Amino acid sequence: MTEYKLVVVGGGGVGKSALTIQLIQNHFVDEYDPTIEDSYRKQVIIDQETCLLDILDTAGQEEYSAMRDQYMRTGEGFLCVYAITSRSSFEEITAFREQILRVKDADAVPIMICGNKCDLESERQVSAAEGEELAKSFTVPFLETSAKTRVNVEEAFFQLVREIRRMKKDDSAGGKPAGKKKKCLIL
Repeated sequence: MTEYKLVVVGGGGVGKSALTIQLIQNHFVDEYDPTIEDSYRKQVIIDQETCLLDILDTAGQEEYSAMRDQYMRTGEGFLCVYAITSRSSFEEITAFREQILRVKDADAVPIMICGNKCDLESERQVSAAEGEELAKSFTVPFLETSAKTRVNVEEAFFQLVREIRRMKKDDSAGGKPAGKKKKCLIL
């Protein structure tokens, strides 16, 4: 059975834990308890393949940012989450992506962008079009999700697994490994 190491990243309070717990335990947690780091495992079937998701739910708070390099090194795919009700959390996505690429020393890494809390339409600060535009500029998939109403929760994680599979397939199809940067040596 294939195991996929997924990492959920994003600013504080965007709903990373709520999305993860909704996927794993099928319920919505509405009290806010900032995460330092939690790990979850779930066996699922994605496109007729049984696989094990190993999901690392990370801290959004800046005071835990020193831990990021470590989990970014071990993760295979990244769910980058912002809240549609928070413009600043949306603006943080670019920095998360840049850090992932730097730590992985790659031009491309399996990433899925999620605009969470889409059930809070009246408090929206980031349009769906802006989310789509950002994802398009990074050439990664995008979905709006709601951990509360379970909208696109499974789909977001499953789509990320498909991205990992696609990039692995591209790697094994010959040629240069997709994403790995060439080293420059000056003698």
